[in-house]
Amino acid sequence: MDPKPNNYLETEPVGRLMGRYSLPCIISLLVGALYNIVDQIFIANADYLGSYGNAANTVVFPLTVIALAIAVLIGDGCCAFASLCLGEGRDEDAHRAVGTAVVLCVAVSLVLTALYLIFMDQLLTLFGGRVNGETFALSGEYFFYIALGVPFYMFGQAMNPIIRADGSPRFAMAATLAGAVANTILDPLFIYGFHWGMMGAAVATVIGQVLTAALSVWYLFHMRTISLRKESFVPSARLSARFLPLGMTSLLSQISLVASMAAINNMLSKYGALDSVFGQEEYTQIPMAVVGIVMKVFQIVISIAVGLAAGCIPVVGYNIGAGRRDRARSLFTHLLLAEAAVGAVALAVVELFPGQLTALFGARNESVYYTEFAIKSFRVFLCTTVLACVNKGMFIFLQSLGKAAASTLLSLLREVVFGVGFALLLPVFFGIDGVLYSMPVSDVLTSVFSAWFILRTYRELNAAPERAAVTSPGPSSV
Repeated sequence: MDPKPNNYLETEPVGRLMGRYSLPCIISLLVGALYNIVDQIFIANADYLGSYGNAANTVVFPLTVIALAIAVLIGDGCCAFASLCLGEGRDEDAHRAVGTAVVLCVAVSLVLTALYLIFMDQLLTLFGGRVNGETFALSGEYFFYIALGVPFYMFGQAMNPIIRADGSPRFAMAATLAGAVANTILDPLFIYGFHWGMMGAAVATVIGQVLTAALSVWYLFHMRTISLRKESFVPSARLSARFLPLGMTSLLSQISLVASMAAINNMLSKYGALDSVFGQEEYTQIPMAVVGIVMKVFQIVISIAVGLAAGCIPVVGYNIGAGRRDRARSLFTHLLLAEAAVGAVALAVVELFPGQLTALFGARNESVYYTEFAIKSFRVFLCTTVLACVNKGMFIFLQSLGKAAASTLLSLLREVVFGVGFALLLPVFFGIDGVLYSMPVSDVLTSVFSAWFILRTYRELNAAPERAAVTSPGPSSV
């Protein structure tokens, strides 16, 4: 048996490998992002829910991100570690890390579900649910069923990168896509046909998550590179301590969004009440509903950026483990260019077509204030998407190199220090507009630090000794 069955990762051209691994990862992440945004589109266009339902969805969204954050901590960390192990020929550590990740994910998801159900009202209040009575009631209805689906959601999301590390990015994509398609079909049936409202949106989402989890369980029994055995599922504290730090950047990139949303929602509630328009009872939910929509659109963009970088993790990790730093350097260049291109396209869309984006979310059922604030929010909040995409790619590439500390430091700086700090500070001076300014200011300042790390990474990869290239019958490996 070939001791390194994934050795094509150090022989095929890096551009081809990037497409092969990143595209399924992008689609998987996009599909995950679409779970929530599809709910919001159908909710927004139901005249009996409208902006109240949109605001309720915005309140619950950070709580789903907490579950996602823990899942990607486990899944992405295990993916990076297992890829390094496979590149170094340490198959024993690879299969035991995967088994440990499975057990850890199941245990943590059950605890999180219990906490969500016990402290539901307090959590909804923390994320701005009490902006008015109708929003709070709809938030509770939606969140109850979403909480019940957390174990399935977390399992599917954690297994996705592990399946990619095993060499099956297309199956990872298909598992996530199957759940999203089910959700998209069931949403209009439950919301418009059965008139189940927020409960219908949540139940459709959970059914899709169950389907993805079921397909992931099936794959664990049919892995192609990592051979799981009974002893694989005996949790290893030693291996957990090795792979969890590698997922810390993924955790922070998600969990910091929770902190940011908490700050943003509360600032919108506080300063919206002082606004001459949004201080009126019938309009109080509009800022929260609108900013929630803008952040969901941004999540689509950032899912592409994260997918580009995360898809490279198995390729980079394997080549670093195999001593092929020249290939890691080439892949880094490909990644930065791709991230900048994604950001540029997204910037053009949000700046040129904000009205059309707003129309997707039920603008025809709302006041002119809703549309005006939405257009302004798209153009201001997302004006630095190019920088945001490059920054995100840099964070995750460091993670794939095994530089957990540097990656974590950059993520903390962007998402917590700048992201939360400016969301709290700028509204003091600029009112509700200050919330919109917080995103571009944070991205500009973060890019200064990212530039330094980009130059440092190139120097390290250029200076590192390289192993002799592996002979391949195909085209040049770089």
